[in-house]
Amino acid sequence: MTSLTLTLTGAEVLLPDQGLTRADLSLAEGIVQTERAGREVDLSGYLVLPGIIDLHGDGFERHIAPRRGAMKQMDEGILSVEAELAANGITTAVLAQFLSWEGGVRGPEFAGQVFNAIASVKDRVVTDLMPQLRFETHMLEDYPSLPERITAWQVPYVVFNDHLPHDRLAEGRKPPRLTGQALKAGRNPEVHFEMLLSMHARRDEVPAALDALCTSLAEQGVRMGSHDDATAQTRADWRARGAMIAEFPETLAAAEAARAAGDHIILGSPNVVRGGSHKGNVSALDLITMGLCDALASDYHYPSPRRAALMLAKSGLLDLAGAWALVSSGPARVLGLQDRGDLSPGKRGDIVILDTETKRVAATLAGGRVSFMSGDIAARFVG
Repeated sequence: MTSLTLTLTGAEVLLPDQGLTRADLSLAEGIVQTERAGREVDLSGYLVLPGIIDLHGDGFERHIAPRRGAMKQMDEGILSVEAELAANGITTAVLAQFLSWEGGVRGPEFAGQVFNAIASVKDRVVTDLMPQLRFETHMLEDYPSLPERITAWQVPYVVFNDHLPHDRLAEGRKPPRLTGQALKAGRNPEVHFEMLLSMHARRDEVPAALDALCTSLAEQGVRMGSHDDATAQTRADWRARGAMIAEFPETLAAAEAARAAGDHIILGSPNVVRGGSHKGNVSALDLITMGLCDALASDYHYPSPRRAALMLAKSGLLDLAGAWALVSSGPARVLGLQDRGDLSPGKRGDIVILDTETKRVAATLAGGRVSFMSGDIAARFVG
């Protein structure tokens, strides 16, 4: 695919160390240039910002399985996901796919189909799509084959979570919505309940199994994180295994422990937009105020990173540069992506163009290629 060669003029550009300033920005060969390049495109009335890097999102599930069995061509679903990502200014996206006892669209077989589909469309998309595996820690029978499968699936990033309802299982009680959950997974509800009880009964085997698994994944160069840490000790346990990313810590204590140890903290942008967690966990706004956030992720809603950053800037909690860093340069550092995240010369030409008045996405370019463009701005590029 051919990247654009041009110089954007007249816009306010968010530049590192300068903030939002009226400046020209030149692109060629997919990267930001120091010298003017190509023809000029007048972007007066627009803001030019670094492309959004989404560290964790599972909003793609509705594209690849809108109804059970409805999506037979998985690659078509991934292509429609990319269209939504681009329309929301996202230029690099981590697609978070479960490998869970929940089965169905979160089961092992479906996970393999998703990862294979992501790999199959790599040459057909503009947005940089990165697969992430969310692994349920009590699936002990899956441990022996997991490192090999992760390699085959080309997954560079694994996050661990435990969604077993341990409190209820310890009392021998069925969790809420068990019947519906079982039927979605294609299981008899009683068989499903027995499976949950069995996994809970083997919970003491999990820590040692995780130690060995994380050692293997670290040797493969896999980036690792934990999901929904509730205590400082939980974060310390994951850090000891090499999982240095704390996704969506549930408590202030867990977030403070991550920061004190130098771990990366990812928060959910819908939490910011909503003004709080829908599950009653610690508020992302409070953590951001205390400096306990390195990056914001879409979680389950792709418009939210842009909206959250703009809300933080409008509220005065952060300036625009600081707020936008949470969805651009911050995520780049978390993922070790030194070639993107800001508009420095030599970096990838990943940009999102917003209408100055409405703050809506007018265009998105990833690696200097157009992934999205809508409305009047198209005439400026074509003219």
